Amino acid sequence: MDLRDNKPQRKWKNRDFTSSLEFAVTGVVAAFKEERNMRKHAISAVLAILAGLVFQISAVEWLFLLLAIFLVVTFEIINSAIENVVDLASDYHFSMLAKNAKDMAAGAVLVVSGYAVIVGLIIFVPRIWQLLFG
Repeated sequence: MDLRDNKPQRKWKNRDFTSSLEFAVTGVVAAFKEERNMRKHAISAVLAILAGLVFQISAVEWLFLLLAIFLVVTFEIINSAIENVVDLASDYHFSMLAKNAKDMAAGAVLVVSGYAVIVGLIIFVPRIWQLLFG
């Protein structure tokens, strides 16, 4: 027990920046290893970045493209975390509340992925059009 605030120490509380960073990196690595959709998003991100390099997009376009990529990856990690917690809490028994929570988390990924598609279309379609019909 910590005498300063009379609260018991939490076993998994991060004690310093290095520990926090290590846990966070472990979470990202686990998401890439365990989540099929995360690997698909990573491939899409690499292709989008390569397209940005090929078409020499502007700094502002890079900001939007990278924002879209990071949002999709972030939401996929959050979705995976929610799915894991719901599975743990529901003990793998069917629950409509558990289903709704998982569906809503997946829906959030879908919405932000829609944003990413729109960003990609706005940035790349005019360039591809110019290349093909220019």
